[in-house]
Amino acid sequence: MRFPVFGRPIPSSLLTRSSDTERCARGKYDSGRGGSRTVPATQPMQPSSQKDVFMRFCYAHRRFSLYPESLDSWNLQPSSYSDTFLTKIAAMGFDGVEVGIEVFDKIGGIEQQVKEFAQRLAAAGTPVVCIRSGGTLTEAKHGLANQEKQLRAIRYAGWIGVEIVNGALSAPFRYPGKPGSSTGWPVAQDASRDARLADFDALARVYQHACTVAADHGVTLSVEVHQNSLVDNSWAALLLHQMVDRPNFGINPDLGNIYWCYDLPEEDTDAAIKALASVSVYWHCKNLLRVYHPENERAVFLRVPLPDGEIDYRFAISAMAAAGYKGYMAIEGIQKGDQFYADARSLEYAKGLWAEVEKR
Repeated sequence: MRFPVFGRPIPSSLLTRSSDTERCARGKYDSGRGGSRTVPATQPMQPSSQKDVFMRFCYAHRRFSLYPESLDSWNLQPSSYSDTFLTKIAAMGFDGVEVGIEVFDKIGGIEQQVKEFAQRLAAAGTPVVCIRSGGTLTEAKHGLANQEKQLRAIRYAGWIGVEIVNGALSAPFRYPGKPGSSTGWPVAQDASRDARLADFDALARVYQHACTVAADHGVTLSVEVHQNSLVDNSWAALLLHQMVDRPNFGINPDLGNIYWCYDLPEEDTDAAIKALASVSVYWHCKNLLRVYHPENERAVFLRVPLPDGEIDYRFAISAMAAAGYKGYMAIEGIQKGDQFYADARSLEYAKGLWAEVEKR
């Protein structure tokens, strides 16, 4: 079974963008998973519509609000993705959406119904392009349940032709409100700086098994660099990538999660993206403003649109382009305010930067 391989040399025949686009326009695309499959004309392999950019853009919304409903983005129903909401996303110019596994579980885990849900989103011009299935995979209390959840996500992805299952590895806070919980403390729960090699070995074995299952479904797994988890910076991500050593496993180099992990950033985000670009298969992008209170050894962070924060996405996009990144750039949206205005700004900014890079 073949599956997408990102950040590595790919035969030139698979990178001929005009032929890829033509196949999508005809409604057929050879996914490299053992034959052609029917896809809607909105399949995100074709260039984004607002600019002549060949990068693909996913909407990883972190707010779900459109009058008269304002919903919890982490606990949505299949019906939450209304025609009105999907039309709004499509008009913004995204190539697809990231959907949490909880939505698919609420469908009932029935293949035909999962496919019908995915077809409805694709028909609206907003196909599912990533399934989010996070949570610790090795903690005693929650790890086994999250391993099963990850396998369900792989199965759903295989049914509907989604190439990426992404997961962060954070566990629920054991001491809520205390130092090490949430972001911006001088210590962090389950951090890589406190880990032993055996912790990485146990996690790598879990991912090796999941990658074997995922390969049979044509799915690639991405582990998200995330605060309060074993994979919270570039060296930890690279170590796990080396230990898993599977072609359908890679990194989601979320720079925002590196930036807000501690009160003082552990790692420069420019250095992190250079280190991780070549092993990245999916990419969450958000931006932040940091407010530091040294007298309290505490930092608080404000989430802002991509052009307005302290992470340099011009540099980051240049690094990803130089590494030959072919995955999705997933815009993690704002959590407060007008998501459609703010997240559209982030998307336009990102498309403009990719347009500059691709002309070089």
